[in-house]
This record gives sequence, structure tokens and C-alpha cells, in this order.
Amino acid sequence: MENQFAVIGAGGWGTTLALVMSRKGYRVTLWARTREHCSEIKEMRMNEKYLPGVIIPKELNVSNDLQEVVENSGLMVMAVPSHAFRNVLSEAKQYISKEAVIVSAAKGIEIDTLLRMSDVIKEELGPGHVSKTAVISGPNHAEEVSREIPSATVVASQKRSTAEFVQEVFMCPYFRVYTNPDIVGVELGGALKNIIALGAGISDGLGFGDNAKAALMTRGLTEISRLGIELGAAPLTFAGLAGVGDLIATCTSRHSRNRKAGMLVGQGKSLEKVMDEMQMAVEGVRTTRAACRLAEKHGIEMPITRQVFEVLFEGKSPQQGVSDLMLRGKKHEMEEIASHLKCQW
Repeated sequence: MENQFAVIGAGGWGTTLALVMSRKGYRVTLWARTREHCSEIKEMRMNEKYLPGVIIPKELNVSNDLQEVVENSGLMVMAVPSHAFRNVLSEAKQYISKEAVIVSAAKGIEIDTLLRMSDVIKEELGPGHVSKTAVISGPNHAEEVSREIPSATVVASQKRSTAEFVQEVFMCPYFRVYTNPDIVGVELGGALKNIIALGAGISDGLGFGDNAKAALMTRGLTEISRLGIELGAAPLTFAGLAGVGDLIATCTSRHSRNRKAGMLVGQGKSLEKVMDEMQMAVEGVRTTRAACRLAEKHGIEMPITRQVFEVLFEGKSPQQGVSDLMLRGKKHEMEEIASHLKCQW
């Protein structure tokens, strides 16, 4: 397989993954959506909008020509937001080699179809590419990985050799990569934790403390696991880097866009004003809609997700959302365990 690789999407995470590969000596080309952004990166040797202060070496090529970037690449990373994923992939597929490995770095669910990104890849490129598809997810803020601060991540694929190939490409002294066969769980963990991070931000915006956030994160993980298992994920995946690891980072970090957006909502700003202020993709907003639809479709209870949805889209006040959560009917902490052990009570 050729050592010429492509990264589609010059946001913070796409730029970071391109940097990781370039620093390892691979020939990498980064695709920027607009000519202006492409020119800015090439001239400044820095992605000022997304990664200010991080130098981009001259060895890392940057281009606005999708054909030039994709053609003859042995590995292509899709690092565009989930709402743009299908359109960009559809445009690129005419240039993609049948032997190329495709890595999804997007953490979202397609709102119209409720598909994960690996499913979108399958629809666009055909079932023959499933064994060459991988996803990468974990507690990985671009601001830290790009500065070579130690981090760990997970690569999942249905085919072990594909996951191990991607692991080899990205593994380096500051970026430890694990493999996992559970592509469903790794994708859902990465997507759904953004909803809980919005809730954590709302909690912070309301001025709540550590107790509230710890409870929200813990019960949020229960919701993520409940829906994930229903959709075919392995339970233990949610106890790993793509589950609880990513949840911790996204709910607590100053780098988290979802937490920041939630915090602004908690402080009383409308979603429209928040999105104008952010000027960057906040995946959790769209994912909240998708997760609510999935939960309803499969009959899964996701009370935190539901309250976040009502606050974001139905005009409910954050304070009322908290009250509705706190005053829900009495529950066992883990309904499945309680049901299994009820004969002992």
C-alpha cells in the first residue's frame, strides 16, 4: 500500500491527524474546503482559525483540489463534520482507489438517515469497501495532540488487519493507539457523549458544582450504553477510551466545543445566538436530534438526552430541565441488575 495519504477536512482534528502522519514521515496532503483557507494555511504555515500557534511543516502539503488530494492515496481520513460527510465523500469517491483504507474521524450521526459514518461510507462506496473502513475515536482534543501532549485513542474496524494498519500509521510516542473490533460501539460512544457534554456545560452555566456534573456524566454513560447495546455495540466498549474516556474529556475540558455551547445555553443564551458565537461545528446539537429519534424508534429511555433536546429545541428553561430530571419517578440505579437480583430482596 502506498505511503501517500490524504486528510479531508482542515479543521482542528483533521489538521492534527495530518500532522501526526507527516511527523512520522508519511507523504500527506490536507484538503481545505475553501481556497481562502487553503491559501492562508500555506502562506502562514499555521491553521490560525483552528490551531493557533501550531506550526505546519512544509512537508505537509495543503490543497483545495479534491482530486489531487484523493487520487493515488493509500489511506484517506474523513475529518469533516457529520452533516457534510456524505456530500464530500460522494464528490471524492470517483477518485478513491478500491484498495484505499477509509478512516472516519467524524463524531456524529447523519440526521436524515440516523446512520453512523461507517454506514454512510458503505452506502457511498459499496459493501466491497467495508473491510477497508475504520473509525478513530477517543479523548483527543486537537489542541493537545497537535502539541504532542500524550493522548490515547481507539481505532475500530470489522477487519483486524485494517485496524492494525491504521494503528501503525498513527501510533507514535505521544499518540497511543488501541484497536477494537466494535465499530458500532466506538462510533456511538464518540457521537453520543457530545450530548452529555452539552448537558455538562448547561450545568456549569447554571453554576452547579462537581456533584451535579459527576451524576450527569455517570447517568449519561448509562444512557449511551443503553442505546449502544440496543444497536449492537459491545457493553465493555463504553468502559473504554471511546466511551467513558471521551466522555470525561468532553464534559470537563476547556477545549470542548460542546461543553462551551452548553455553558452559554445554561447562562441564558438562545441556541441561535450560541451557534453564531461559536462559529464552529458543535456536533452534539445535531446528534441530540438524531439520538432522540433513535431512542424513540427503539423504545430506549434516555432522560438526559430528552431534557437537553427540550432545552435546545423546544424552549424549555435549563432550570426546568434540571427539575424534571431530579423529580423523575424512583428508579433502581441499574434496572437490569435490579431485575436480575430481585429474588434476593
